[in-house]
Amino acid sequence: MNDKPDLEASIRPLWNGDTGVLIEQSRRALLELIKGPYLSGAKTTTLWSALLSDEVAIRSRLHELFLELVIDRVGEFAFVRNVATDERAIPSTVRTAPLTFLDTAMLLVLRRMLLSADSDGRVIVGQEEVYEQLGVYRSTDRDEHDFDRRLNSSWNNMKNKLRVIHQAGEEDRAEISPVLRLIVDAEQISAISAEYQRIAANDGSSHYEHEHEDATSLESPDDERLTS
Repeated sequence: MNDKPDLEASIRPLWNGDTGVLIEQSRRALLELIKGPYLSGAKTTTLWSALLSDEVAIRSRLHELFLELVIDRVGEFAFVRNVATDERAIPSTVRTAPLTFLDTAMLLVLRRMLLSADSDGRVIVGQEEVYEQLGVYRSTDRDEHDFDRRLNSSWNNMKNKLRVIHQAGEEDRAEISPVLRLIVDAEQISAISAEYQRIAANDGSSHYEHEHEDATSLESPDDERLTS
């Protein structure tokens, strides 16, 4: 069997004047990575296959944009982050924006649930279960309705903007994406958790006045992507 004709056809220009050398699916995989927050092999099998087949070329294209490709082959997801090196000054390609206090707290709770699960399979949690763990951050003088509204906002951010949870069956059930294992590293977790424990021990009263200010150094690039 001779695959050469198919290969030649697959790298033909996609439009008049096209100078790209990647096949169409590899270009789409590259675009998905840049758009963020990550590429899921479970959600987009065609793009995942293209990424793995053209990994060297895609990694090179990302390097030209000062971006590093991170791949978890077991969890089947990939994302990009700014290159970090002491060899020279590197521009930040991926823009970042801070998370709110409750966004970050919810992210930590979800990550802890993911890592503490007994199996390596899907981890599905209830919205109420997550909210209960965040109740320690509600100060005694804070209106319960307002606190619930902020929790709902963070829950929707996790689902629709950061895409670290996905609806699983009923509206109040969600599967935690395995990407959370990598996008927040242990050093960040340790620093943030220590500060949040201090706040919780102080009845949550020291943070709420600053809900919309930068709560931590954990960042969500361009309001859509997470990096460590």
